[in-house]
Amino acid sequence: MDNDHTEQASLYELVGGDAKLRELVDRFYDLMDLEPQFAALRAMHPPTLDGSRDKLYRFLSGWTGGPDTYTPKYGPAFLRARHLPFPIGSKERDEWLTCMLLAMRDLGYTDGKEDQLLQAFFRTADWMRNKAD
Repeated sequence: MDNDHTEQASLYELVGGDAKLRELVDRFYDLMDLEPQFAALRAMHPPTLDGSRDKLYRFLSGWTGGPDTYTPKYGPAFLRARHLPFPIGSKERDEWLTCMLLAMRDLGYTDGKEDQLLQAFFRTADWMRNKAD
């Protein structure tokens, strides 16, 4: 028996499940739409954010360990390839992460949950960079 192995909550469980994930995505896009500091990030999105909200919610559901609702509707994510038309460097990565961090804080995530989620988001957001700084 492995005494060093402990069950760790999935990111989906850390987020709080389906309803909390939807709430997080909605708050993220609300901040992006309303806060001037995210204007450059907002400009990379279509005029209405409904489709973006749905895609991020569905993607994050599977990515965090919850149900895969993205692939049946949109096909394989090919996340980096889908974002290649948009110039993403450290500045854009950091704006995205800051917006997500503020959304988590607005929803009352604890420091421990916030840190774990932010680390996971950072790895993926950093991988999305496609332009030199």
